[in-house]
Amino acid sequence: MATGFDPSGRLPDFFTSTSTSSFTQFLSQAAPELLPGRRPLPPGLSADIAPHGTTIVAIATTDGVVMAGDRRATMGNLIASRDIRKVHPADAYSLIGIAGTAGIGIELIRLFQVELEHYEKIEGAMLSLDGKANRLAAMVRGNLGAAMQGLAVVPLFAGFDLAPAEGVRPGRIWSFDVAGGIYEETGYEAIGSGSLFAKSALKKRYRAGVSTEDAITLAVEALYDAADDDTATGGPDVIRKIYPVVMTATAAGTHRLSDEEITTVAERVVAGRHENPGG
Repeated sequence: MATGFDPSGRLPDFFTSTSTSSFTQFLSQAAPELLPGRRPLPPGLSADIAPHGTTIVAIATTDGVVMAGDRRATMGNLIASRDIRKVHPADAYSLIGIAGTAGIGIELIRLFQVELEHYEKIEGAMLSLDGKANRLAAMVRGNLGAAMQGLAVVPLFAGFDLAPAEGVRPGRIWSFDVAGGIYEETGYEAIGSGSLFAKSALKKRYRAGVSTEDAITLAVEALYDAADDDTATGGPDVIRKIYPVVMTATAAGTHRLSDEEITTVAERVVAGRHENPGG
């Protein structure tokens, strides 16, 4: 039961207060125990008791951004899931992907989605893309206690800026650290245990002004390279027909590539590696 309720049934004042448009701040008053970072944890390191997800890549394009994630979740040396989805729409024009503790990461995504929707309902306007990134940083910071015990989650945020500053491309990308540090990236970024290999692949292939279609292929190739050297990253599974989740954010909104679309791209990448295994 949420804290602060009057036994008579009268709602506490914070339910009717308009002093904040943040759902997370409201929840910290109404039911703080529901926030991911507020739950008590047993003493000791908890990293090995929950599945972890990797790897996510994001690429800025002429039209916006592309974000892609592999489908594997691991628990120690075991594969906990082969088809987890780590890339989701945050709202109509932005995307969020997570690496780290899968359960907390998925919960963080859902809370962030509600946070943005709640702001729009209260303020009657959409939060700016910079504002969304800053709100997400505050939520990551709120999970610092759990992160210090091994249940860390780090998001990757990207979106289409409806009102970019002069000379700034509308497709923008932000990365974060476990303490809530926020960093705007240029061109591309990757997170997760396979990020070193994914970014190395993108470093050689990425060019400013890349089209969305070409960026989709680059993202799948980067995940393939990550899976080639990182056991926690899952590559295209042609036997089970499990391929990366790929989404775009453009002026038309967010869009997830259909199974047919991503299958075509993934199979083309795999066929190319048959001819040149090293990429």
